[in-house]
Amino acid sequence: MRNCRNSFLAVVVLLFGCAVFAQESEPEVLPETSQYKDPKTKVWFNTYGNIRIGKRLFWDAQTHFRFQETESTPFMGQIGQIYNRHAIGYIFNKKTNFRLGGVVRINFNTDEDSEGKNVVPEWRIWHQYQFAMPFYSAMFYHRIRIEHRWSKGFTENSDYIFRNRWRYMFRAKIPLNNNKLSPKTIYVAPEAELIMQSGKEVVASPMEDLRLTTTIGYIVTPRLTFAAGVLYNQGQERYNGGYYQQGWTLRFHMYYSPDFRRVKKKLPDVHLTD
Repeated sequence: MRNCRNSFLAVVVLLFGCAVFAQESEPEVLPETSQYKDPKTKVWFNTYGNIRIGKRLFWDAQTHFRFQETESTPFMGQIGQIYNRHAIGYIFNKKTNFRLGGVVRINFNTDEDSEGKNVVPEWRIWHQYQFAMPFYSAMFYHRIRIEHRWSKGFTENSDYIFRNRWRYMFRAKIPLNNNKLSPKTIYVAPEAELIMQSGKEVVASPMEDLRLTTTIGYIVTPRLTFAAGVLYNQGQERYNGGYYQQGWTLRFHMYYSPDFRRVKKKLPDVHLTD
């Protein structure tokens, strides 16, 4: 009789433990309809350097400063992220190039009510394949970028999680005051980019971001261009794919392409300004 009673108590404890575990690990329930959160406003300052280091090799050096709204200050409220993105690129021909490198992104906690860490680093490996297509006086670009990403939250004991990002961007550069993209030319550049994600932590939120942008640029010299534009984005939250984040971003860019090689070693101009 005692053995039966002990067995019964063990079963009860096991079932209770399983019920508690199931309750703690219960996944997020998707809403009946998609829920869109209020848009956030941001300002990005970006620099893009393509520095020639060989006959077909170049160094892609990018630095981005991204600010995000606070309750009292829209757009440029506080620093949100600082990007250091670098790669070694290979020029296949005038219209095709490839890149491989790494990213260190410094994430700042923009939640004013959070008690977690203020700063967390994020690490990425990225490779990119870009193809340029001339069309009358304009230029079209297809860009495929794949990122392998290690990120974590701001809570004290948060662990890094791994995800892959799959990015495709289509962009056009159309001269407005000239019949080609040359110095002293103003151009408009509409673009669309779809960013998908995958990994064990991605359950019902494969669409990380959809970005629609229009930019106005000015080509100062073949080695220097300035541009500014507005971006609208929306994408699923990772924790619950039924909720979508939105944003409006002012973006300011500087493109520079120094070439310190001797003249006789230089290739003809290549389309590297993106």
